[in-house]
Amino acid sequence: MKTAIVTDSTAYIPKEIREKWNIHMIPLNVIFGNEVYQEEIDITWPQFYEEVRTKELPTTSQPPIGQFVELFENLSKDYDAVISIHLSSGISGTFQGAVSAGTMVDGIKVYAFDSEISCMVQGFYALEAAEWASRGEGAEAIMARLEELKKSARAYFMVDDLSHLQRGGRLSGAAAFIGSLLQVKPLLHFENKVIVPFEKIRTRKKAMKRIADLLGEDVSGGEEYRAVIIHANREEEAEVWRQELSLLYPNVEFVIGYFGAVIGTHLGEGAMGMGWMKK
Repeated sequence: MKTAIVTDSTAYIPKEIREKWNIHMIPLNVIFGNEVYQEEIDITWPQFYEEVRTKELPTTSQPPIGQFVELFENLSKDYDAVISIHLSSGISGTFQGAVSAGTMVDGIKVYAFDSEISCMVQGFYALEAAEWASRGEGAEAIMARLEELKKSARAYFMVDDLSHLQRGGRLSGAAAFIGSLLQVKPLLHFENKVIVPFEKIRTRKKAMKRIADLLGEDVSGGEEYRAVIIHANREEEAEVWRQELSLLYPNVEFVIGYFGAVIGTHLGEGAMGMGWMKK
């Protein structure tokens, strides 16, 4: 049984790695006025952060169902099944789009997986699935593996400005922060598929230390983990942090990821986060 792996652009898996592992990507859209860009295809993350400095903040949209249908139909020529891995259904309809499209195609069984998260943590699921698929593992076994990984998956991130998330309706339970936005660096995380406040922290430095401490708690048993440091146009800061954390936690394999155009629209430039899961 041949299984294809699909994810969406918000996994932010670099193109060369997608190609190496034969991961198919469906793009979400970022919209500046009347101009629609498919992220990771028409606009890269550095281009996006350059654009938002001179233009009004864009809006975002999920892929049209027809795009899923077309991809799944093409995959049905060579594959028996497809596992379609998407950003949290609590912040986007993309996962539901994959589910709906799966009912519209013949000749291939579609398994949609709600990562309940986004960015390269979502990408970790896609990479694991692709590795298993390359060994000839069946779709049911791969889905079970993804559910197993979900038990240890975490992500925490901080933003410089909550207004983007509030405006886009992507932040739940924000009332706790109102009135003190200027004094805090809110630490956020995913809970029950939506983005909610985790803690109020006074400074960026303390927020990043708190995230590192949360990682330390999880990996203290010595098991092997993979982690991603995720930045919104703060590449050098992310690299310094990666080097520091690599020394602290030798049982963790660190990579650097980024908040691309769609997620960056909602978090704003300067956001920083980290996600991890057991290997």
